[in-house]
Amino acid sequence: MIKQSFSLTKVTAFSLSQSKHTLFTFHYKFSKTNMHASFSARATPTVKHVPELSPEEMDRIREQTFQKYTSVSGLGERKGKGVAIVWFRNDLRVLDNEALFRAWVSSEAILPVYCVDPTLFGTTHYFGLPKTGALREQFIIECLTDLKRNLVKRGLDLLIQHGKPEEIIPSLAKAFKAHTVYAHKETCSEEVKVEKLVTRKLQEFVPPSSGGVGNEPRSLNATKLELLWGSTMYHIDDLPFGCESLPDVYTQFRKSVESKSRIRNCIRLPASLGPPPEVGDWGCVPQVTELGLQSEKAGF
Repeated sequence: MIKQSFSLTKVTAFSLSQSKHTLFTFHYKFSKTNMHASFSARATPTVKHVPELSPEEMDRIREQTFQKYTSVSGLGERKGKGVAIVWFRNDLRVLDNEALFRAWVSSEAILPVYCVDPTLFGTTHYFGLPKTGALREQFIIECLTDLKRNLVKRGLDLLIQHGKPEEIIPSLAKAFKAHTVYAHKETCSEEVKVEKLVTRKLQEFVPPSSGGVGNEPRSLNATKLELLWGSTMYHIDDLPFGCESLPDVYTQFRKSVESKSRIRNCIRLPASLGPPPEVGDWGCVPQVTELGLQSEKAGF
């Protein structure tokens, strides 16, 4: 009889919020006799609280990071006209945000917008599974809170609207006579469909500043939706091959990209992005209960 035994320790870390960090440690003991896999697992969870940063320390680190990527000179004079809309989708950040920078360069006023799309918090077409769980909803809410605070520090604010983007964005473009809507490009089918719907609705509105006279097609004078790539470490335009020629093996992809491409530098923003256009009610960051789910805690 040959008997072997060994122990395995698995450590999993969770970050529930900016101020709570917890380590869950599980110890497993397995035994194996001859060719028969007889496993006896003994799970004894141990909760250990990791030393955390105080809110003051978090604010200090955040300010240092913003100062590092803030340009006090070299951006030139702001020569844009009119209003530009920044449509925040999945990329809820201020730092290194090309859409925000493009909007600042091309306008006199920026209107940042986030749409609480009910379709994102519904269920899937097949099987009726929830698209967004309570923990992810809480994460989105915390990101929106942080985004709104960071925009206010830079002279802006975040307009939060409840509804479908294909209805809200064109309506805001018409109300504020925006010449361009800037947003990050998405790749999944539902998000791409929304982009097409927004573009179609925007083509129905021609800002007064564009004129819209003569024999020019109406679509050339309409508010434009400019989609920017910003969701990957390497920019899609910097790849050494086209998307239709992607290597089938990851190792080939990695070696080719590492040797022939480079990671772009972070985009520096001015210290102040304001002023925003006049808005009566900017809206509030929603709560989990407003989105139809109950609060949950991470666990096993």
